[in-house]
Amino acid sequence: MGISGGSILPHICRKNIMEVQSNIKSTLPIAAIIVASLGYFVDIYDLLLFSIVRVPSLRSLGLSPQEVTSSGIFLLNIQMTGLMLGGLFWGILGDKKGRLTVLFGTICLYSLANIANGFVHSVESYAFWRFIAGFGLAGELGAGITLVAELMPKEKRGYATSMVAGVGISGAIVAFYTANFFDWRTSFFVGGGLGLILLVLRIGVSESFMYHIARKENVVRGNFFQLFKNRKTFLKYLRCIVIGLPIWLIAGILITLSPEFGKALGVQGTVNAGVAVACCYGASMLSDLFSALLSQYLKSRIKVVCIYLVIAIISISTFFILRDLSLPAFYGVCLFLGFTAGYWAMFITIAAEQFGTNIRATVTTTATNFVRGALVPISLLLQYLRGIFNGSIITAGIIVSVLVLAVAFLALSQMEETFSKDLDYSEE
Repeated sequence: MGISGGSILPHICRKNIMEVQSNIKSTLPIAAIIVASLGYFVDIYDLLLFSIVRVPSLRSLGLSPQEVTSSGIFLLNIQMTGLMLGGLFWGILGDKKGRLTVLFGTICLYSLANIANGFVHSVESYAFWRFIAGFGLAGELGAGITLVAELMPKEKRGYATSMVAGVGISGAIVAFYTANFFDWRTSFFVGGGLGLILLVLRIGVSESFMYHIARKENVVRGNFFQLFKNRKTFLKYLRCIVIGLPIWLIAGILITLSPEFGKALGVQGTVNAGVAVACCYGASMLSDLFSALLSQYLKSRIKVVCIYLVIAIISISTFFILRDLSLPAFYGVCLFLGFTAGYWAMFITIAAEQFGTNIRATVTTTATNFVRGALVPISLLLQYLRGIFNGSIITAGIIVSVLVLAVAFLALSQMEETFSKDLDYSEE
């Protein structure tokens, strides 16, 4: 990592700009935090809504039980493909054209896709709009976190980014209750409407001063291939992705497949995936805020993630070891797992702090969506291992969990501490 020394702006100009930023810091960050938080709220609402309404929506299209499963997996993979491609597009655009361009562009796109989802009458049209929604969803969080991180004083970044994630994760709970009270089509309309209303709040949100300065400097912005220029840079980027894998192992595998795991574990009753999701994300919302406070107290990001990974070993072991639980007790374990996954904001903040302003949005946005997209190979590995171990989802789940946690610990052990790091620099 290097700091660009080729700034066209005189040093005194940079100093004056930063003084202006300091004078108005009480207003700009607040507006950005509100918009980024509510944007992520709608993001999570849409992302989890499909998992919740998958069965009733596909049944209403006339699909058989077997087709509901196969088409559901197909639609989920289509959405994840959109997330992966969108992560690249929006991340690069965020560094080239600005964080606000991406923040509002993504909100507009996935809001319209949400509304369109409410009008579908075939799997093909459903798939098209899930791809567009995924593509749009890919950019909001990375752009929002990057903007907030650059606007906030370095000692308080952790508070702000955790607030964004904490508020955003509550979108999963709202999605659960909305889907329970309304038809699946109406639930999509609600999500789209919330996003369009949010666009009105863009008034008062300004681009970060760091980005304005970076645009004046003679450095390349948004070059994704710059992350592969040498082994050191690539490994640093890879570590940013790997430390987030346990979060989606919990949310995307253990919680999403909780009905299947519950049956194999002998849970007394039928596990409702929607309730498990609500429990998990409700706990994660509170845990994200707690992780921010803990980070401020310890003055470290790395120590906090390490603590959460240790707790993950305990919570995942509890999930697999306890048998014949009652439904309430099993949902209690889901709460524990959700708390374990509550370092999402910390993971994104670390990614934002690892690289310079000219490529920060690219890193933050792509890393976030590559972690989400990693759910595909993780799920494929789970299915492969089930085949080897005579269909045992428990054995396969344990092996996958051990592998994911092991690589996460290894990556974290090699990462640079970024608490209170000055972000006003560009990569060479």
